[in-house]
Amino acid sequence: MKDQIKSSLTEAQSALNNLLANDEQLSNIEAAAKVLVTALENGHTIFSCGNGGSMCDAMHFAEELTGRYRKNRKGHAAVSISDPSHISCVANDFGYEYIFSRYLESHANAGDVLLGISTSGTSKNVVEAAKAAQKLGVHAVILSGREAEELQALASVYICTKGGDFADRVQELHIKILHIFIELIERSFHPENY
Repeated sequence: MKDQIKSSLTEAQSALNNLLANDEQLSNIEAAAKVLVTALENGHTIFSCGNGGSMCDAMHFAEELTGRYRKNRKGHAAVSISDPSHISCVANDFGYEYIFSRYLESHANAGDVLLGISTSGTSKNVVEAAKAAQKLGVHAVILSGREAEELQALASVYICTKGGDFADRVQELHIKILHIFIELIERSFHPENY
């Protein structure tokens, strides 16, 4: 069992080292953080979304901004698209692929940000959300684990963290990036906390 534990940690370490060595993706992370900070500076809202574990990450990101990350400070405008009544209503009436886009159409304004998370890069509902964002003048920051032409073409910033053959390593990199985003937002608005 200990060998499997070490193997899993080594694989995770390798995925992180690969990201650390990828200057293009580090630049994309920086560019995305600037989009998020600028939106908040201008009184806009960040909407986050994803499926399964990525939805949990989207929820975690939003609550860290509205609540607290490391130290007390004022909350920031962030909403995860995860309301079960909205999701079941739209999935039933329009189709599951529209659960995020309909929410954006109802709540988002030009200058807001969509933070879409799709480990595969092909989640239809994240693609539809990015399409809606483009129509609304909402910036789309996308976290993915694969190159995906359609979603990449719709993104303001596309961050691709290849982490192996399965979604788990990609998700582990995504949560690190989300924490980096939160820290950079806090450093911009609350430098006294650092």
